[in-house]
Amino acid sequence: MVKLLTAQELADILSLSVDTVWRYTRQKKIPVVELGVKQYRYEKEAVLAALAMENLSVKEDHPGYSKQGGYTYEDYLKIPEEPGYRFEILEGNLVKEPSPSMHHQRLSRELGYQLITYFNEFDPEGELFFAPLDVTLTSSNVLQPDILFVSSTRKGIMRRERIDGPCDLVVEIMSPTNRRKDRLSKMEIYRKAGIPHYWLVDPEENTLEAFMLKCGNYTLVVAGGSGDTFCHPEFPGLSLNLDKIFYRPVPE
Repeated sequence: MVKLLTAQELADILSLSVDTVWRYTRQKKIPVVELGVKQYRYEKEAVLAALAMENLSVKEDHPGYSKQGGYTYEDYLKIPEEPGYRFEILEGNLVKEPSPSMHHQRLSRELGYQLITYFNEFDPEGELFFAPLDVTLTSSNVLQPDILFVSSTRKGIMRRERIDGPCDLVVEIMSPTNRRKDRLSKMEIYRKAGIPHYWLVDPEENTLEAFMLKCGNYTLVVAGGSGDTFCHPEFPGLSLNLDKIFYRPVPE
């Protein structure tokens, strides 16, 4: 049986970057086996034969996704999946980050569970979603919020493959390696898009901050941490148990 390689495995064998493998794939210069949507595998000998026919050297060259700015949603759709990473476009700049940690996913799961329980009563026709799900706010802003809520009055922004427009609530769980992105870059994009509620979860400090759009700017209206009960003036009856959300099991 012929072994099929991931883009990373092929890149390592050929001494290329994954970006170059993607570009050759996008330009249809090398054969690919499609296992699903943007899930590609490669056969080494077939790729080598194709490179020889195209007279392409097996060496590193300028990556197709290294340009400075100018990325659009159309560019984003052409990026093959890379296991272990996720992509966003912020003001035309492509951002590549590692997949979330286990603790990040625990926070998302527990916070999401409590929010689903609440919104099922508060707005049963609305829907709560989790990353990965694309949110297109402009052609140059494609984001994947960790948690988002679309109310029953905004369901017109829901498309088959994405959310196309500002939802009611976005929750971002900050990355320990790029905290500035969530607190500054993303916050400004969500502000300009007119998203009414932006919440920031800090896994390092065990805090949850809730910002609300007032007169065109975000204002901090609620903040809490472990030991606190989180209530919000715009969501009557909401009471989040932050101890459960920030609980971190002791490793064995």
